Amino acid sequence: MKKKLLLINPSNPCKTGLTINRSSRFPPLGLGIIAALTPDDWNVKIIDENIEAFEFEEADLVGITAFTASAKRAYDIAKEYRERGISTIIGGIHASMVPDEARIYVDTVVIGEVESIWATVISDFENGKLKSIYQGELINADIIPKARHDLFHGGYMFGAVQTARGCPMDCEFCSVTQFNGHKYRQRPIDDVLDEVKSIPQKMIFFVDDNILGHGINANERAIKLFKGMISQGIKKDWFCQASINFADNDEVLKYAAKSGCKMVFLGLEAEDEESLGSINKKMNIKVGPDKYRDVIAKINRHKIAVLVAFIYGLDNDSSELLEKRIEYIVKSPVDVMQTTILTPLPGTRLFKKFEDDERGFI
Repeated sequence: MKKKLLLINPSNPCKTGLTINRSSRFPPLGLGIIAALTPDDWNVKIIDENIEAFEFEEADLVGITAFTASAKRAYDIAKEYRERGISTIIGGIHASMVPDEARIYVDTVVIGEVESIWATVISDFENGKLKSIYQGELINADIIPKARHDLFHGGYMFGAVQTARGCPMDCEFCSVTQFNGHKYRQRPIDDVLDEVKSIPQKMIFFVDDNILGHGINANERAIKLFKGMISQGIKKDWFCQASINFADNDEVLKYAAKSGCKMVFLGLEAEDEESLGSINKKMNIKVGPDKYRDVIAKINRHKIAVLVAFIYGLDNDSSELLEKRIEYIVKSPVDVMQTTILTPLPGTRLFKKFEDDERGFI
């Protein structure tokens, strides 16, 4: 009889009023990848609190992922299984940044990317030798498997796929480089196209931190991906995240639009160089905040909407600067706006700075 692996995506129960429609959230891609890595002699099921409330189910092994916002909920769920003697594993970015904390609440912590270590985790469990810590390694992108999209809840409006990992930028508030490294590791385009074709939803979110990447071959690779979607008749509407260099090349924008790109997310963060410097947003400084409008207009000319993010609460923010940021946003030509408060997430240089300064910690 097959063993059962239960993979759980917890949701912060205190997060109220932020999501009007649950279906507009994104499926837990990491859990779909773990499912794809699990041997065929296991039954795998995903319980996803993005869509439906958690109810206890029997299992031989339980794997949980969590962002910082959902970590407390993840620990509560793990407790239910541990009290019944069922082994629990946690991974994801929060546990990877604070493994000593996570070990208090679960039996095993997987740090970092899972592909290099999951076969060992399963083998150790089957042999009764499950360890308390496993350290994943940064792997070549060509061994990232196609996620088990068939296991995701059918209520999602968007599918999700990743074409690359890592980021050479070093924004002070971001933990991506700590988790996925400083180098872009790009999946083979044929693998990406095969996965996109397997996704049932009409709309797709490319979850890369920067769909374009950076460097001499970035534009060529992006154009090849977009042309591949066109030539293979992939009829999907999609949106993505990118850096401000997304607008540098008209060919990139032309083929992005032709392949179905409807919106791009840009982290502008602030409208003046001093504020950008305080969070090490180097590319935005290089382009210059005075060029933001030109960048947005260039993207819009290809009928691609622009969603931009701004941050409040930077170290140099005075009441006058905050008022100026509000005025700038109101007058800006962006299509969709996201504003956030500067948050020192574990694993970021911002967290370390706050910790060293004894700021904001209880």
